[in-house]
Amino acid sequence: MTEKDFTEADRYYDAQKKVKEIRGFYEHLTVYVLCNPIVIIVNYMTSPEYLWWIWSVMGWGIAIVLHGLKAFEYPPFFNRKWEDKKIQELLEKENKRRLESNHGNKFE
Repeated sequence: MTEKDFTEADRYYDAQKKVKEIRGFYEHLTVYVLCNPIVIIVNYMTSPEYLWWIWSVMGWGIAIVLHGLKAFEYPPFFNRKWEDKKIQELLEKENKRRLESNHGNKFE
């Protein structure tokens, strides 16, 4: 397998993974849209004096928004580029700490 083939395979795998993430978001959104009317109806039928459905819709709605942001990589801290950069930063910090620790031990 050549380097080009490997790169193409990686790109295909990444694209396939991204499509699955987006599909997962749409499935989550569909369940949200279909279930919340049922939650609202149950609330009005069982305890109309207290509208608890608002908390359910709001809580689940926040989860939907966060899922969508992650699926579409809207904020920079959700995308792979940021993750790779952060991993590299942490590895460099750890290497520097180890180097300083080993360097200090040589003089003792």
